[in-house]
Amino acid sequence: MPVARPQHGDDQSGRAKAERRLGDVDLRMPLVALARTPPAPSRQSLGGLDWFVFFLADAQVGFGPLIAVYLTAQSCTQGDIGFVLTVGGLIALAGQMPGGALVDTARSERVVAAASVFALAASALMLAVWPVFAVVLAAKILHSAASCILGPAIGAISLGLVGHAAVGDRFGRNARFASLGAGFAALGMGTVGYLVSNRAVFFVTVALCIPTLLALGLIRSGEIDAERAHGGKAALHEGDPAEPVYSLVRNRPLMIFAGCLMLFHFANAAMLPLTASVVTMRSSDLAAALVAACILVPQIVVATLAPWVGREAVQTGRRPMLLLGFAALSMRGVLLALVTSPYTLVAVQVLDGLSATVLAVLVPLIIADVTRGTGHFNLAQGAVGSAVGIGASLSPVLAGFTTDSYGSSTAFLGLATLATAGFIAVLMFMPETGGGPFGRGGRSTKTRHPASGKSNRLSGFV
Repeated sequence: MPVARPQHGDDQSGRAKAERRLGDVDLRMPLVALARTPPAPSRQSLGGLDWFVFFLADAQVGFGPLIAVYLTAQSCTQGDIGFVLTVGGLIALAGQMPGGALVDTARSERVVAAASVFALAASALMLAVWPVFAVVLAAKILHSAASCILGPAIGAISLGLVGHAAVGDRFGRNARFASLGAGFAALGMGTVGYLVSNRAVFFVTVALCIPTLLALGLIRSGEIDAERAHGGKAALHEGDPAEPVYSLVRNRPLMIFAGCLMLFHFANAAMLPLTASVVTMRSSDLAAALVAACILVPQIVVATLAPWVGREAVQTGRRPMLLLGFAALSMRGVLLALVTSPYTLVAVQVLDGLSATVLAVLVPLIIADVTRGTGHFNLAQGAVGSAVGIGASLSPVLAGFTTDSYGSSTAFLGLATLATAGFIAVLMFMPETGGGPFGRGGRSTKTRHPASGKSNRLSGFV
């Protein structure tokens, strides 16, 4: 039986129909991208992430300034305390990129996060039960290493759950719940330390790890897209295991952003300790209450403004909000240099809350933008964290030397100058990486890959 073959005209007609059916879809787009549906995480998973961030911030508070108070009460010398804190800081700095790389290569972000929470609990238990130098040092190293993993893990779970299109709002919620958790824990642990003992603070930290793990268990692993959580599918780097690092170095927007953040924390890290010293000298009787207010005011601002910053970063773009954060830091430094009333110094901390809100939301958001499609989102978080750590380490040295030589007002003005330099760097060199009328994402579906410059039309799909 003869088989009818389509004529050339019929073939052209069929092709035209197929093109009409495809509409505006880019024919070069991989079929897997067309098949991918937008993420739709359940309320259980989203609520679990909220409370995981909240309780984790609770648990981390115990390892802040309270650890120095506890070790002092245990008759440790200031030299030993300084050594322990310095080693912890160095581990936190050196472990940023390995921690991010570990999350990128992990099959389950939840498992990595759970293991890190267990490490936090073990560290707190070691401090509470065996407050001797060797154990304290090991506990601090364990805590610092776990913290290097938890930050990227939260970012990866967030991105894997909601996708790039909604991650701005998600990071805003993360910042709000982290701020609320830290604020409640600071009040609660301070009360426990006062009414019970400093050692009891670390037993409370161990107990807080239980609801942290329960909240993590509420996040359904099947709703975390592993490829999306890592920023896309990583290219194979045969024969050169360092190629992922080289690819980050070649990512110009990422390097510019890391440099700007180093300037930000170079200016910011010493401002609160220096403010606390000034408040103590000017009002010694109320110093403890005023310093506590200096810490709590920014937390309240972050909890209030974080969702708004997340929405604005999507609607107006990342760059305007980033400029706002640097401007607030610069203005804060100038006001701290000019203000004399200790009560007004506390009010100036509102600006600290504003800049902290902007950074808490925009740092993971911009990293997600510029590493999209690379598969190295979490490694990039570690690289940026290293730059932040360098700036934060240098800041107290500069502020301390300037204060001793020229006075606190000059030190504050010097820090404000660094913040202004960061503002200018963002204004001149930092490109818009996301949505809004100034960006290349958001409303437009055609984007350009930040590292390679190749056209990419997938931004409207995930």
